[in-house]
Amino acid sequence: MFGIYLKRELSRRKKAALVIALGLALGIALVITVNSVSAGMQQAQDKVLKSLYGLGTDMTVTKAQAAPTGNSSGRPTFDFDAKADSGKSQSSDRVMTQGGQSLKSSLVTRVAAQKGVASAVGALSLNVTKVDGSFTQGKAKSSTSGSGQQGGPGGGQNGGTGAPQVQGGGASFDVNSYSVAGVDVTDQDLGPLATSKITTGTTFTSAQSDAKVAVLATSYAKENKYTVGKTFKISGTTYKIIGIATPDSSESTTDVYLPLKQAQTLGDAKNKVTTIYVKATDSKQIDTVKAAIRKNISGTTVTTSADLADTVSGSLSTASNLATSVGKWLSIAVLVAAFLVAALLTSSAVSRRVREFGTLKALGWPSRRVTRQVVGESMVNGLLGGALGIALGLGAAAVVTAISPTLTAQLGSTGGAGGMGGGPGGGGPGRQAASAATNTVDIALSAPVSVTTIALAAGLAIAGGLIAGAMGGWRASRMRPADALRSVS
Repeated sequence: MFGIYLKRELSRRKKAALVIALGLALGIALVITVNSVSAGMQQAQDKVLKSLYGLGTDMTVTKAQAAPTGNSSGRPTFDFDAKADSGKSQSSDRVMTQGGQSLKSSLVTRVAAQKGVASAVGALSLNVTKVDGSFTQGKAKSSTSGSGQQGGPGGGQNGGTGAPQVQGGGASFDVNSYSVAGVDVTDQDLGPLATSKITTGTTFTSAQSDAKVAVLATSYAKENKYTVGKTFKISGTTYKIIGIATPDSSESTTDVYLPLKQAQTLGDAKNKVTTIYVKATDSKQIDTVKAAIRKNISGTTVTTSADLADTVSGSLSTASNLATSVGKWLSIAVLVAAFLVAALLTSSAVSRRVREFGTLKALGWPSRRVTRQVVGESMVNGLLGGALGIALGLGAAAVVTAISPTLTAQLGSTGGAGGMGGGPGGGGPGRQAASAATNTVDIALSAPVSVTTIALAAGLAIAGGLIAGAMGGWRASRMRPADALRSVS
């Protein structure tokens, strides 16, 4: 009889231990999966923000947006001679700073001197609108506005190929717009060119701070059939192409890169910049650095990656919100349920072992020793559940990484002057907003599992075992030897 009882008791204990371990394993596996997917979402968002922000950039400083005057359309005006010979080709370029907003170059030094700033680099963003065409007839001097006729090289409509035409009144003109970024050639680790790699030719050297050389974005060079060594003109100035830059992700929102001094001359913006790129000494102190810049340098807008993240929408944003909200609370709910089930099963198992614990106490075991016995058994169950949960979590993360589902991110605008929605080289009025509204990035999702996540899983397994053991141990410590005698009778 005793042998049959012992077999049944061992079978019950194994089943209870298995249920406890499985419950903890499922909860821990879910925690690992949610944390790894969330980490993958964060990595994906970082890639998207780099395409907007620049590699190594923690924040940007731009001029605070001024209230609109209401009497200026902001449209570039082009004057042509209608008395010229009929059919004679005419061309005119208009260069404008991004949003018409700029800062003094001296502010770059002031920003760099702020506490917590590792480095600061200035850049100038310009928009060039080019009009080519001719009059077939006319009696007086005429003018045309480039507003609303911009093809935008970044959109694949420049260089006269597929460009919109304005016809009427005996005139035919092609209107094209493209963006230019002035780069500080002495520090290219920050700035608009930091998000791209030179795939053909070379980048700028420190000796080319005022040289008439240019680096072109791949899409712009391909659209206009430009290659390294060729030349092109902007407002009558000839620039030699020394390199072709390919963006690390998405499409470049800048078409032409020039040395900063050349861009300042071209845009009639001597000693001016539109954007100051800032790298902090400590990524954990970004908010502090932002507050210091805003306090000490008035008339500026400071935009951090956290501010920029709010402008990212699409399936990436939706999935990220689900992972951080629904996934987090689901993990907590499952863990609480697993801990509760483990505690109840352990307490129930202790109730069925009245004879065993009562006898041990009758033999002289103190209550604390009985408690240690129960807690030790629960810890073993918790560790088994933790090991199984870690294995399941790693498997789930590996499956997500292997499948690599594609998510899309639409890049919006922060709405500030020179807001980083379309990237700091995003072009002039109109094109920047259009680019920001239509620029979509496809990101392959992965689920990296960090050591911290594994440590968290192990900690949860130990916590689950301790909680279950504490409840069961408390129940066992209250048993008396007389309980064992009653169970025998």
